[in-house]
Amino acid sequence: MNSTRLIYILSFFNLFLSYTLIQVLSENVYNSKKCVYPAIYNFGDSNSDTGAVYATFTGVRPPNGMTFFGSLSGRASDGRLIIDFISEELKLPYLSAYLNSVGSNYRHGANFAVGGASIRPGGYSPINLGLQVSQFILFKSHTNTLFNQLSDNRTEPPLRSGLPRNEDFSKALYTIDIGQNDLAIGLQHTSEEEVKSSIPEILNQFSQAVKQLYNEGARVFWIHNTGPIGCLPYDYIYYQHKKGNLDGNGCVKPHNELAQEYNKQLKDQVFELRRKFPLAKFTYVDVYTVKYKLISNAKSQGFVSPLEFCCGSYYGYHIDCGKKAIINGTVYGNPCKNPSQHISWDGIHYSQAANQWIAKQILYGSFSDPPVSIENAC
Repeated sequence: MNSTRLIYILSFFNLFLSYTLIQVLSENVYNSKKCVYPAIYNFGDSNSDTGAVYATFTGVRPPNGMTFFGSLSGRASDGRLIIDFISEELKLPYLSAYLNSVGSNYRHGANFAVGGASIRPGGYSPINLGLQVSQFILFKSHTNTLFNQLSDNRTEPPLRSGLPRNEDFSKALYTIDIGQNDLAIGLQHTSEEEVKSSIPEILNQFSQAVKQLYNEGARVFWIHNTGPIGCLPYDYIYYQHKKGNLDGNGCVKPHNELAQEYNKQLKDQVFELRRKFPLAKFTYVDVYTVKYKLISNAKSQGFVSPLEFCCGSYYGYHIDCGKKAIINGTVYGNPCKNPSQHISWDGIHYSQAANQWIAKQILYGSFSDPPVSIENAC
């Protein structure tokens, strides 16, 4: 009797182990399966603008783009931005700016980010996040109509090759990188306490924009938090220093603390969006920690001081990158010889080398919640 019972127990145990092994293997196969994104739709500010300001306001002049793209990059950097490295990782073309019609191809997505944009209206740019989403809705509607008309007319594929396919909108990746300018504008015109109290309303409008995208079929969101604004050379130069307000890296501590508070509330908002929209996937990406890690280890990573920058001038004379001036016989405005040694390109935006370093850190899930790579975010 005991032998029979032992046989039954062992048989059951073996079945249980087999079932568990199958489950584990199945989960590993599922988790290792890479997403196939037919397109990327990006929303944000100059950290991910690939040509909107250039097309609309004839801004972002050379030497922007000097390292990689040449004179017509449309990017506030010497080369590629984080969004460009995302495109490379997913083996998709670099995103054409929605506002740049010349030479643009939208089959694999579009970029609605605009330099100077904020979440709330009234920022450095008139094209805030809400307007970017409205532009996306128009873009989606118009391209769907045109694509269908060309299909009904049996037009040859080359005439439709620059248009997104209707079914791709729900399969695309939606990336958002915005919020830095909301804090910067607030600090420029109000007190730190007032900026802190404005964060809930800023993020309320952020959530409204995400809801609109969801209602248009967006299902996979990759959301960057904001970086350590107190570490921007521009912020360091123009901020009135007080004793104890700079950290060991020379960053303005109160401004970084505001960014951290914004990020804390943004993360909570993303969790709430997950609850409201269970059919969607939301990945929160801690860009702040990665950027601060780079700034803290600048020398060991082959960079000069993070408070140095390559293009333009804020010391004594404010000369934007892309402009030149001769003052008392000294020429201001020429870029440095080695942009790759600088974390900051122009005192506000990051260099291509820094963007590449940051991208390598965030693309594989080490700084994401949930901890998934961008290729598994769906």
